[in-house]
Amino acid sequence: MRERLLTLLEPVVNGLGYELIELEHKGPLLRIYIDKAPPAGGGISVDDCALVSGQVAAVLDAEDPIGGGYTLEVSSPGFDRPLRTEAHFRAQLGKRAKLELGLPQDGRRRFTGTLLSIEAGVVTIEVDGKDFNIPLRSLASARLAD
Repeated sequence: MRERLLTLLEPVVNGLGYELIELEHKGPLLRIYIDKAPPAGGGISVDDCALVSGQVAAVLDAEDPIGGGYTLEVSSPGFDRPLRTEAHFRAQLGKRAKLELGLPQDGRRRFTGTLLSIEAGVVTIEVDGKDFNIPLRSLASARLAD
């Protein structure tokens, strides 16, 4: 469902001059995080969210990918910015992040540390002096950390 929603909504959001940073679909709640598309970047207003919300709702109502009622929330990425694509990770190298995996790797599912690199779909994060290479496809979620 998540990939279908991304495929459906990303062109709509991009067409309005924004970037779809991430989406979360939990039960009837669909939350999407947007930012100004590069190179503009930086800062989302209530008006930006309202514009995107109206266009996304029209597409969701016409296509009905959720199959029933839903609550749509459109938000800025905030300080704990979600990370989804290689470009998102590349822009945040050197910063602290929290990564959570769908399945354990090296006996753990959660990694909080410094983003060192991203290459060929694999992010390298340093946690307590040890480097871990994590494929993006293995991530359940990724966000900047405090």
